[in-house]
Amino acid sequence: MPQPTEPSLTSTDHRRLVPFLGALSLFLSTIEYLFPKPVPFFRLGLANLPLLVGLDTFSVRELALLLALKVAGQALVNGTLASYVFLFSLAGSTASFVVMVGLHRLIRHFPAIKSRSSLVSLSLAGALASNTVQILLSIQFIFGPTSLVIAPLFYGLGTGGGLAVGLLAQTFTQRSQWWKKVAYGTS
Repeated sequence: MPQPTEPSLTSTDHRRLVPFLGALSLFLSTIEYLFPKPVPFFRLGLANLPLLVGLDTFSVRELALLLALKVAGQALVNGTLASYVFLFSLAGSTASFVVMVGLHRLIRHFPAIKSRSSLVSLSLAGALASNTVQILLSIQFIFGPTSLVIAPLFYGLGTGGGLAVGLLAQTFTQRSQWWKKVAYGTS
């Protein structure tokens, strides 16, 4: 069944779906908190799933609200709201958001690129942007140049996490009948 190119959510649906996806992001952040962190500031990125899934459906403003809910929720779950870890999370999440949303909006205008891009590629780009910003902040404010020692491991784990999250988002948007109905008005 062909999928319409334009989403069919009404403003009422958006008011309900953005907080729902924000809560889902909080839940995923809680699940993610249970996994050990092999390097400082590293997360798998599961809480980014709602952002990735919403790229085709929401406006930039709604995506930014979802980002704010995600970052604040993660800080509350992790207990880092009043710490430098929150600033690292905010900076990394914002960089990831800007790259994913920017690339997504840019790709829509180039049919040749659009046919070859996916949520996996956007997720990977977002993960690399987040990792880069966090490494730069670590160099500047905490560990100095010795932060570069963990950079290869950080990028390797970030690439793996970005790939996994992108594959989950891609699979969900392709297979979920609920999402197709809610986002595109199809069944």
